[in-house]
Amino acid sequence: MANPASASTSAAAPGYQANYALLISDRPSGELVIRDHSSGQHTATFWFLDRGRGPRLRSEITIDERGVMTRLAIRGHDYWKSPVDENFAAEGGTYRWQSKSEKGESPADRPAFYVSLNGTLADLELLARALLTAPDRSLRLLPAGNARIDTVETISVQADDKRQNITLYAITGLSLTPTFLWLDDDRRLFADAGSRFALIRKGWESAKDTLEERQKQASLRLLTDIARRIPRRAEHGLVFRNVAVFDATSATVSPAMTVVVSGDRITGVGKEGTISIPADALSIDGSGHTLLPGLWDMHVHVSEEDGILHIASGVTSARDLANETESVLDIKRHYERGELIGPRLILAGFMDGTSDYTGPTKVVVDTEEQARAAIARYKELGFEQIKIYSSIKPELVPAIARLTHGHGLRLSGHIPAFMTAEQAVEQGFDEIQHANMLMLNFMFDKVKDTRTPARFTSIGDHGADLDLESGPVAAFIRLLVRRNVVVDPTIAIFENMFEARPGQMSPTYAAISEALPVLARRQMRRGGLPVEKAKDARYRASFRVMLRLIGLLHKAGVHIVAGTDAIAGFTLHRELELYVAAGIAAPEVLKLATLGSAQLMKRDRTLGSIEPGKLADLVLVKGNPAQRISDIRNTTLTVKGGVVYPAVELYRTVGVRHQLGGHVNGLQ
Repeated sequence: MANPASASTSAAAPGYQANYALLISDRPSGELVIRDHSSGQHTATFWFLDRGRGPRLRSEITIDERGVMTRLAIRGHDYWKSPVDENFAAEGGTYRWQSKSEKGESPADRPAFYVSLNGTLADLELLARALLTAPDRSLRLLPAGNARIDTVETISVQADDKRQNITLYAITGLSLTPTFLWLDDDRRLFADAGSRFALIRKGWESAKDTLEERQKQASLRLLTDIARRIPRRAEHGLVFRNVAVFDATSATVSPAMTVVVSGDRITGVGKEGTISIPADALSIDGSGHTLLPGLWDMHVHVSEEDGILHIASGVTSARDLANETESVLDIKRHYERGELIGPRLILAGFMDGTSDYTGPTKVVVDTEEQARAAIARYKELGFEQIKIYSSIKPELVPAIARLTHGHGLRLSGHIPAFMTAEQAVEQGFDEIQHANMLMLNFMFDKVKDTRTPARFTSIGDHGADLDLESGPVAAFIRLLVRRNVVVDPTIAIFENMFEARPGQMSPTYAAISEALPVLARRQMRRGGLPVEKAKDARYRASFRVMLRLIGLLHKAGVHIVAGTDAIAGFTLHRELELYVAAGIAAPEVLKLATLGSAQLMKRDRTLGSIEPGKLADLVLVKGNPAQRISDIRNTTLTVKGGVVYPAVELYRTVGVRHQLGGHVNGLQ
């Protein structure tokens, strides 16, 4: 353990400098440099590149003798290259802060630590140090909230002839899940070893895997405790009484129904009073509620902790479309065994080509032989789909399609750079991810290299000009129908990109923002893509064209699947609301998010509808989302394989105040 006296002395020593490497999927992608110039004065420079995106920031921070921040200035640009000018000061008995998305003040009547919107991780080190010396290891946060730090474990690591003792800490109160970081004996930042994004002191990169595993195990211990406490197993059966039931086959709702679950299966469905109910069954009064099949999120990049939000929101099945191979296999096993709370997972193997914009994967494919080996391995590991990314060579697509289909797998992905969506379909794509990839099909004269952020900004600049009634659009839609190509629009992320503005709550998350922890809510006011004032109306109009395109696809018979590629659970609800806004009837939206997805992934014999003999994956919501789609947010409880998960209790574990569905009679 660190010695407090030596730690505080070292923390104030001038002339200190530490250099850190930032790794994305184990590839060097950025760096952090922290310097102490004099007592209480700290500067940091921080940058990384992620597929042509990424921040470049410089921070100047002053702390007092207690380690509490008294001044902060951050300049540079954020992940989307938007200018950053963030300031904080404690002066004249008042704390004041300002950035492009917020401005506020608070009396400086007690110690507090300002949490920046554009942190360089140097401020996280200083927060950890302040918490370690604060009473009860807790501290008031600004603009709001409280943080606490707990010691997880101390270990010794070695690199070449160097050895270092480091301690893992967990900070709670910053986000929906604990924030982990490693400090050395002088309470200096050593690492934050995430599986996809990792920061580690230069010269110690060889210790990254050890730290990642330790950090992962610390998180798992917290999550397994939740998995032991929250679920309720109905040993004598489960029955829903007086409940409206959504029939996914006919896309209709039947009132006053009874549904019986025994073990992990549905054993009875019928009108109230016509179904035999097991003695001592756990009985749920469903009056005023609708029972639906468990929802599917068809575009996730799951982490262990995401499972809580998925299940709390009614998502019982999910398709992972890009992840670190061994990590996602571990998560799947944990979910299947009930060691962690989470949905049933279907896995897609992810690959990309070599370029400056390579996606976050260790599976890099530049030749047919490399593709053959990667696809064969994914098949052997039980993956059911291959997803390719933007840097795959266009000339490899036919071979990848042939190899993928030869293993009985589906092929989907981004449209590789220098290809059109039409060409990708002709060469074997079974599915296209993201609605922008469809619109880029008609902008090939303006943007051919879709590896860069131009795949987003070009839509905002030119999407409003796309004539959805034109011959080329009609011909492309006919091609999708003829080839049975599935579309995974992830339309909610584009709403956030094109319509969210700094200082305003993102429309994508406005409905649930008040239920979220304060600091998570702040992030949702940062805005989306940087949009010049003169282009504001154009970007909004471009999003409306994209939304109308989704409605046209569905009307023409294109198979739409509901995926998010964003915050677990909540974003799927918004995705479904946007489909209704696109002109798809609410019952059809519910069908595509349940039975439609189960059919596509060949799970409809056991999942996707409420029928005797099928697995008991169910979600009970207050209201009737077949009439008002937003009622899908009112989750009361979720059932997965016959196990009951009260939504209120799950949300509480991640700091969400569940104000929608609430409690239900029979579970108090």
